[in-house]
Amino acid sequence: MLNLDIDSTEFSQEEYERYSRHMILPGIGVDGQKRLKAAKVLCVGTGGLGSPLLLYLAAAGIGRLGIVDFDVVDASNLHRQVIHSTSWVGKPKIESAKHRILEINPHCQVDLYETQLRSDNALDILAPYDVVVDGTDNFPTRYLVNDACVLLNKPNVYGSIFHFEGQATVFNYEGGPNYRDLYPEPPPPGMVPSCAEGGVFGVLPGVIGVIQATETLKILLGKGQTLSGRLLVYDALNMKFRELKLRPNPQRPVIDKLIDYEQFCGIPQAEAQRPQRKRKFRKWTCTNSKRLSIAKPRAIWWWTCATPANGKSVASPTRCWCPSPTSKTATGHPASLPCWGTKSWWCTAKWAGDRPKP
Repeated sequence: MLNLDIDSTEFSQEEYERYSRHMILPGIGVDGQKRLKAAKVLCVGTGGLGSPLLLYLAAAGIGRLGIVDFDVVDASNLHRQVIHSTSWVGKPKIESAKHRILEINPHCQVDLYETQLRSDNALDILAPYDVVVDGTDNFPTRYLVNDACVLLNKPNVYGSIFHFEGQATVFNYEGGPNYRDLYPEPPPPGMVPSCAEGGVFGVLPGVIGVIQATETLKILLGKGQTLSGRLLVYDALNMKFRELKLRPNPQRPVIDKLIDYEQFCGIPQAEAQRPQRKRKFRKWTCTNSKRLSIAKPRAIWWWTCATPANGKSVASPTRCWCPSPTSKTATGHPASLPCWGTKSWWCTAKWAGDRPKP
């Protein structure tokens, strides 16, 4: 059981009323609710999985929630990312999530990390929290979250979704397996499409995200049997659950540091082998709306920026989507765009593939 400080945790009268159905529940009670209020949980991602997860953790009374995300709300997110609403389209996801969380529970402290989780910041971001929940959708970040949790000895509540199926388990908890026991090596780049590329059943992340929230609460309360050592697989079309046993691999490599996870997953190599279209220079002006002006809708662009004055070029890893076929904008973020805040830059937009037509 996690060591949480409940001696200094107190409730107001409003909180006693709010959590009364928990407090009368055998196995939770007042002390259990104090454990939830004293707990600190970090959620990496506020997409399909992070949305229901954060809503239920906030409602359950988690005292401190951290959120890591650098994306903005897109209209295509709304059929599954239920923490966001139409009025927040084009705005940062973490701000949207915080607004909704505090509407549900104003007693919750919300920490925002509007940045990409990287090897050089992951340990500092994860360190203050008791449990880490992985709501990401790409392999480099999943390996990064796993390895950081192993180095910091923190439970990693894992979930993933694909088309009509989902998975959930708990990694690195009480001597159990970690993500590298399930996936010792990443799949080749492009083999597993993202939600934007392959689509996803809208209610599926709700089911998996709530399972992740359930496992998080059980870990914090020290109650029940967690999914550590068991991979829960959900088939939405046939409404079936099945379990696969997971065990630590005694021959797995020792995790003693964080590495370059993009390189580990073969992404730079795959990009280098991909045929490239001719680059075109376009004038780019930064604005406070966090949008970039481009000319081709439904495309992914990798931005390389240079000033007309000195021609210095700075590569950006940001991948930008046009939100609709009729729109001439693509979402971006200042922390991941090195040219942010500078007027009259010229940018090279390197084409990386068309978005599936709606």
